[in-house]
Amino acid sequence: MEKRITGHTGLMALFGSPIGHSGSPAMYNYSFAKLGLDYVYVAIDTGTDEIEAAIAGMRTYRMRGGNVTMPCKSAALHCMDELSPAARLIGAVNTIVNEDGRLIGHNTDGVGFVESLRDEGVEIKGKTMTLAGGGGAAAAILVQCALDGAREIFVFNRKDEFFGRTEELAEKVRSAAPGCAIRVCDIADADVMTARIAESDIFTNATVVGMKPMDGESVLQDTGVLRPGLVVADVVYNPEETRLLREAKEAGCVCIGGRGMLLWQGAAAFRLFTGQEMPVSEVKELFLR
Repeated sequence: MEKRITGHTGLMALFGSPIGHSGSPAMYNYSFAKLGLDYVYVAIDTGTDEIEAAIAGMRTYRMRGGNVTMPCKSAALHCMDELSPAARLIGAVNTIVNEDGRLIGHNTDGVGFVESLRDEGVEIKGKTMTLAGGGGAAAAILVQCALDGAREIFVFNRKDEFFGRTEELAEKVRSAAPGCAIRVCDIADADVMTARIAESDIFTNATVVGMKPMDGESVLQDTGVLRPGLVVADVVYNPEETRLLREAKEAGCVCIGGRGMLLWQGAAAFRLFTGQEMPVSEVKELFLR
């Protein structure tokens, strides 16, 4: 790495917290080196109270771009000069492109999720999905899956002060994708969630449950609903196999981990940063190693 850093090397970064587990620096730096692009990508631990200052630093240091992860995606939205249609609808930003000092916020999470399913031979069109979560990742998945032709989506979120925002998003998505039926439910109602998973083709965990230090926990209370043929996806990628995926594998489900979503949303962001295609097949092998 140090051999290719010069006085002209551009800086990009990932902002969020916790950040030490992230695979993004390895993914981007490998791709920059492979394509001969003079950038370096680092991870900077950033809380929600620091994200405004961090993004201001992107202007100061003329950074070409960067990514935002939990818990800063929603807060970053308010620091942008312009938003992509997806970011505006989702209400969260995960990719920032600096166009001569003008910061444009994008959201590639939903595309990354759909592409990770497709990479495993699973198409979302015409499918019924139960989705756990109401944060930025869940919102992106809801939006993209509805736009890509999902037949029905059941969204389960905590019934707290943010529950209303999930209901508002669902109403916006219904208008944008009227062919997709969307219902928002309380995640504390385990019986209802179990019943909806039983009706679904795909069950997706888009919460932080399963991520370290909660790697011994699962968002699913009743593992009896897991069955052969059910697609179980988890946005958590560290650990690579969460408790949910381990139990789903034992039940004969089709299991899709969070690394695929990370890879494909990164590929979409890489295209926005550089105008070039990430060497996805090689990066995938790097992650497998």
